[in-house]
Amino acid sequence: MTDSSVLVLVGSLRAASTNRQLAEAAALVAPEGVTLTIHEGLGHIPLYNEDVDVEGSVPEGAAALRTALAAADALLVVTPEHNGTIPASLKNAIDWASRPHGESAIVGKPVAVIGSAFGQFGGVWAQDEARKALGIAGAKVLEGVKLSIPGSVVRFAETQPKDDAEVVEKLRDVVAKLSAAISETVAA
Repeated sequence: MTDSSVLVLVGSLRAASTNRQLAEAAALVAPEGVTLTIHEGLGHIPLYNEDVDVEGSVPEGAAALRTALAAADALLVVTPEHNGTIPASLKNAIDWASRPHGESAIVGKPVAVIGSAFGQFGGVWAQDEARKALGIAGAKVLEGVKLSIPGSVVRFAETQPKDDAEVVEKLRDVVAKLSAAISETVAA
């Protein structure tokens, strides 16, 4: 397999969030030849507005996201759950990434969605909402690649995700499946 790049979007804007730590742990377990890069700056992207989404004047944060997405072979979304759904910053990033509709860099790109949340279901509602939005945007959502970690505040109170053997093994599996999807997409 040739070298592959995976852009990682973290739905939480907190620097020390467990989802950020989960994304960092995923980058550590990537197989040889696969690089995961966390996209910084989701909090600096203005709310999507078609009036400012005009060639030559797209806001800098949105343009940077689109450029990073175009350069990536796949996307990994790591999201918490905010009030039972997807965080606004992540939904906004998906909206910007989806344009121009049908021709954006996200179309046909393999995407996996994972995450952790304090609740007993580990953020599955937010993950399902993210998969739905990404699929509508045209991404190739890997429906069978899932990882929800419940009780994140308690589970990771003393141990970070990168030091949790069970989490590391599950992350390794997620990244391997995403890597395989990249190979399938390239071969197609």
